[in-house]
Amino acid sequence: MLYPISLIYGTVIMLRNWLFDQGILHSTSFDIPIISVGNLSVGGTGKTPHTEFILSCLKGEWKIAMLSRGYKRETSGFFFAEENTDSRKIGDEPYQIHSKFPDILVAVHEKRVAGVKKLLEIAPKLQIIVLDDALQHRYIQAGLSILLTDYSNLYSRDLALPAGNLREWKIGSKRADIIIVTKCPDEIKPIEMRLIETELKPENNQSLYFSSYVYNEIIPVFPDSEPENWTFKHIKETSAGVLLIAGIVKPEPIIEQIKKFTTEVTSIFFDDHHTFHTRDYNLIMSRFDAFKAGEKLIIVTEKDAARMVSDRNFPEILKSRTFALPIRVEILNKQESLFIQKIKNYVVENSRNC
Repeated sequence: MLYPISLIYGTVIMLRNWLFDQGILHSTSFDIPIISVGNLSVGGTGKTPHTEFILSCLKGEWKIAMLSRGYKRETSGFFFAEENTDSRKIGDEPYQIHSKFPDILVAVHEKRVAGVKKLLEIAPKLQIIVLDDALQHRYIQAGLSILLTDYSNLYSRDLALPAGNLREWKIGSKRADIIIVTKCPDEIKPIEMRLIETELKPENNQSLYFSSYVYNEIIPVFPDSEPENWTFKHIKETSAGVLLIAGIVKPEPIIEQIKKFTTEVTSIFFDDHHTFHTRDYNLIMSRFDAFKAGEKLIIVTEKDAARMVSDRNFPEILKSRTFALPIRVEILNKQESLFIQKIKNYVVENSRNC
């Protein structure tokens, strides 16, 4: 029933893209390497972990900034992350990146062109800017565009909003220089990769990669609260109960990871970028207290931890038992070095300061 609306929505977006392609609507370019990480769908493809992966590959060699719109932040306009900045001022995902990469400039602005200009004004020796979630933001011209699509919901199998989850028709994938199929299972076979490549039909000038998540050891969300000494090994040895708190689009892979170490798992799911309130913490306290397991802890996603860590309403009694589950990206099929080199080659070939 929603498909006719999707046709109208998709046609409007296609017209907008045509206006940019014809130069009627203007895209601004800059004489500095700009890398865009985005997707066609409304979320859940892993933009933040892949942005972190790219930043980790480039840090130390170049002076880098990451620019985001700062979704659901309490500020507006341009905001530059500093030492005491929290997620309320810049958004949970930029805060997460700022915490992990203190030497990388992190800023937010609803308007990317104005944001880039402000960054270059603040840091004139800047060498690279990475844009988060900017595939549809065509007022700025990224030199290298990376498109992410979830293995479990390829854009080739989806529809435009509201019948599906695509923000534009799948022809928008042609604007990307690199396509990454994300969240692939560890056991994915080469034949399946070839079938997906046949389905996506990348252009000759587009590179296709496959990635998966690697889960690191859990870390305390509140390190100053004298946290308990929890590791996955200790969870398995004690058959501890885990209360998983997840405000992300697709938490299923995290559940699978935790169940490798314990069968005592209870979950509370919230909407993506959920703002926690007292009633939410009361629910968490109630579920945690109801756990029958002798040993128990709380595990949250990194994105949820970014909001919780500065929340004064977070229950003091739970701080020492609350841990975040870090993830990192791994490029599959022995293509990681090739992917990294492709990114670096773009930077070198288009840099004014390298």
